[in-house]
Amino acid sequence: MQRLYDFIRRHPTGVDGFWAVVLLGFSLLWVGTTYPTVGHPVAYGLVAALFSLVVALRRRAPEKMLLLAVALGVAQLAFGLKPFMADFAMLVIIFTVAAHDGPRWASRLALIGGLSASTLSQLRWPLEAQSSGAAKVFFTIIMTVPFALAWVLGDSLRTRRAYFAQLEERASRLEKEREAQAKVAVAAERARIARELHDVVAHNVSVMVVQADGAAYVMDSSPETAKQALETISTTGRQALAEMRRLLGILRTGEHQEAGEYVPQPDVGQIEDLVEQVRGAGLTVDFAIEGSPRPLPSGVELTAYRIVQEALTNTRKHGGPDVGASVRLVYFDDGLGLLVEDDGRGAPQEMYEDGGADGRGHGLIGMRERVGMVGGTLDAGPRPGGGFRISALLPLKPAH
Repeated sequence: MQRLYDFIRRHPTGVDGFWAVVLLGFSLLWVGTTYPTVGHPVAYGLVAALFSLVVALRRRAPEKMLLLAVALGVAQLAFGLKPFMADFAMLVIIFTVAAHDGPRWASRLALIGGLSASTLSQLRWPLEAQSSGAAKVFFTIIMTVPFALAWVLGDSLRTRRAYFAQLEERASRLEKEREAQAKVAVAAERARIARELHDVVAHNVSVMVVQADGAAYVMDSSPETAKQALETISTTGRQALAEMRRLLGILRTGEHQEAGEYVPQPDVGQIEDLVEQVRGAGLTVDFAIEGSPRPLPSGVELTAYRIVQEALTNTRKHGGPDVGASVRLVYFDDGLGLLVEDDGRGAPQEMYEDGGADGRGHGLIGMRERVGMVGGTLDAGPRPGGGFRISALLPLKPAH
């Protein structure tokens, strides 16, 4: 049964041609039995053949077949060819045009023609004289109902098809939007991980390089100082590995979390430890907290820690010899303020404008992205009197 249904759907014109032949045969049989003494058998046969053609080509050229059906109906009225079996094609073409997504004039013409066909037929071939006027009106209404039902069913089918097409289009659009959102989320996550890796690697490797240079310089004259520098390198390296395991664990499955490869994200409470680490690397840092410390959103805490980390890393890399820095945390009622300053020579102008021609300067770009994600503001640039200043305001709630 399914194969037959699939065949019918694949060959609509062939199916319509079959029913056209059936209609032609029944029409000729109707003429021979109902109108045996008809004076125009050839005319009836020609009309039956043309109506059969309307059925055969109704789906390939619905508007043209509608016009042909209208012309045949007018010819029947003009030449006195009484209604017979072939006129069933009118119902078929009215249904087809109403169900077709074609020009609306065709659907309106089919409706008008269907509603007026019974009335025109009754005027041309009225009932017997003894029939009352009410009977004639009732008969006309009854004969009009099939034409109206054919148009209503066809229009309902067209509306339903349009509705399902709209649902399919909407589902396809939503699927594309989900794919686009997924791509955006993946890109954002990659950018976040890239910023994290930059902060971890830039800071910790910078500390290790400074300590290694110092250890090499005092290896012969002060072995104890060199030993302390090597211990700092070892501690910094372990910290860098722990943070990199956490970042790489994001890209892995949950089994690594159970294995203990994740570590908590840095927060504001660890800024003091960060400052102590930088002091141990030989950089003079003044650290102060103003206001009443309190828990902050995790995104704000991580952002604050990374800003201080990147700022001190830049101070160590670009500040020059004997540079000093200061870190201020200010707790406001509606947010957290950060101020990191140094008195060094600072980075070249092009490194904090547009990222630098050589692709450097990504630290400040990453800062701005982090601050923007939590709805804060960042101001970075040379400080009056020399040095560099980074000022940030992180709100407790992201701005809408």
